Amino acid sequence: MILFDVPHPSVAVAGSDQSFPVHRIYCVGRNYAAHAREMGHDPDRTPPVFFMKPADAIVPSGSALAYPSRTRDFQHEIEMVVAIGRAGRDIAVADALAHVFGYGVGIDLTRRDLQREARESGSTWDTAKGFDQSAPISALHRATDIGHPVSGRIWLSVNDEIRQNADLDELVWSVPEAIAELSTFFTLVPGDLIFTGTPAGVGRIEAGDHVTGGIDGIDEITITIE
Repeated sequence: MILFDVPHPSVAVAGSDQSFPVHRIYCVGRNYAAHAREMGHDPDRTPPVFFMKPADAIVPSGSALAYPSRTRDFQHEIEMVVAIGRAGRDIAVADALAHVFGYGVGIDLTRRDLQREARESGSTWDTAKGFDQSAPISALHRATDIGHPVSGRIWLSVNDEIRQNADLDELVWSVPEAIAELSTFFTLVPGDLIFTGTPAGVGRIEAGDHVTGGIDGIDEITITIE
């Protein structure tokens, strides 16, 4: 007998009344060289850094989000999101795109001060990255409809001021490479989401800010901070 009726997180699928049930949220760190530099890291092509967010961190585009507790440096990170639609482990790079259901636009919201403290102390990033409402996301667009984007503008603005502005072709680790590497650590299953990393220009957001972002050929996303 199930003790509690807990809602299962899901993401809308564009052009349909279906939703994509979320299993796990994986994130790729330092996947744009310029962003690695602005965070004080070597931008060379070293093995990707992975971390996770809880599935219920998902919130849809258009949401008003509460400014999170325990931070004075709340920051935005615009990202392309890959949705997995076919299970696999130890996936070859050449086969990786066959496991992709579709793509969306996400914002990896971050308590940057807590992340800095964690880095300095050697602690985990959970409180910096995995808090409530930390993974806003657009609707997902099926790969059968839009293909597999390898280039296109990725951008974010705060109160109509452009903060992040780059191109998907600047990814250090491509989508197939990231999927292949991640699948050596975890069995990927339908319902998994992969936030693929953010370009340079991350910055602070405050209560009252209106945040908009997008990726050419995929979608746009908007949130408001309360």
